[in-house]
Amino acid sequence: MGVALFRVWCRACLGLAVFAAPALQAAPDPAMAGFVFQEARSLCERDAGALWGQSLCGPIMIVDPADRRVIANQADPGGVLQAGDGVWTGELPAGTMMANTRLEWSGTAWTQLVWPLPMEPALLRVFLGHEMFHRVQPGLGLARGEAGNRHLDGFDGRYLLQLEWRALARALLADTAAARRDHVADALAFRQARRRVSADAAADESALEINEGLPEYSGVRTGLVHAEQRRAYAVYALARFLDAPSFVRSFAYASGPAYGLLLDDADPGWRGRLGTDADLGALLASALRIDPDDGADLAARGRRYDPDGTLRDAEQARERERSARQETWRKQLVEGPVLVLPLSRPSFQFNPQTLAALDDVGTVYPTLRLGDAWGELVVDGGVALVHADRKRATVALPADRSALSGDGWTLALKPGWKLARGERCGDMTVVRESESGD
Repeated sequence: MGVALFRVWCRACLGLAVFAAPALQAAPDPAMAGFVFQEARSLCERDAGALWGQSLCGPIMIVDPADRRVIANQADPGGVLQAGDGVWTGELPAGTMMANTRLEWSGTAWTQLVWPLPMEPALLRVFLGHEMFHRVQPGLGLARGEAGNRHLDGFDGRYLLQLEWRALARALLADTAAARRDHVADALAFRQARRRVSADAAADESALEINEGLPEYSGVRTGLVHAEQRRAYAVYALARFLDAPSFVRSFAYASGPAYGLLLDDADPGWRGRLGTDADLGALLASALRIDPDDGADLAARGRRYDPDGTLRDAEQARERERSARQETWRKQLVEGPVLVLPLSRPSFQFNPQTLAALDDVGTVYPTLRLGDAWGELVVDGGVALVHADRKRATVALPADRSALSGDGWTLALKPGWKLARGERCGDMTVVRESESGD
């Protein structure tokens, strides 16, 4: 079954319209918000804490990024929100992060949802389950530090990841336990070969699969009722993320549901054994008694999922384009004059599908809203580099080195901060006005 047929089959199983959904209204209103809140309550009450041993129900806010207006399902302990029409409304203060994630604000931990939301019923329920899990994730001990996964932007990383996804899709669609195990063994062989690309690959991938793969799996389990729907969504996710311009941070949204559902079949008690260094692939290998290091005849396994070599050819062409793009980024963000933004307690809002690696230097963000003590950087139509140590970000300086904007980025400084000469000749940085230097 090709990718296009995968998508049609999955959409049919999920009950999704094949054609584009009607455009949403410009901004959320209390009635629409109330519908979303009821959907969230219905799915978390249906789960009743069975999946993770605790309810996913809790405070939810929908925030409109156009004006920071908030519609919430309950009052906030700080008393900022006002009751009306069965919801609570207000405005999120400037500088407060806006992202689909857990947010601690005004005395409580919220599930924050940024408008617009996916309104097809199946997609909305998975989305809600995902984001509500994020709110309870730290309390379950299942929150991990962000990892680079820069190896997933190179040829070997991308090619072997897509072979793994193709094997996982066939495992999910297999008619027999033996066929399912056979495809899982192939997926794990590709996974292990890919993780030899970089010394940090295994730890980086595992961390993101726990951080984002588990929430997506949780959304599938709580948002969809029937096993066929869940399998369809997992295959749909594996096909959907093929279109992502980068797999560096998006891959876990695809692999999380696949591994989670396969583990449900192989070892229903697996969720109770998620330690600090948990690896979903290793858990599945143990459950099915597969040696993940058995990479025997990897080339033959590859031909099973890329028989005509079109995937390999496409990835080789992409690698040539990536090399040229990397050279441009290196000149802009590393070798040329840059604005250096020190990071102490950063908050990030970005599109995970657009991130790209700049070799071992760091991660490039084509869209980004980055906040820290000095203020906020907004990148839209340009690029920013967050260095691998996550202690600084850089953007290319314009000709006017004192400007607070450049090609595709703008910087808003908080009171008490200013631009100053950087450590390297030609660079600028931000410092407190009380600090010396100019």
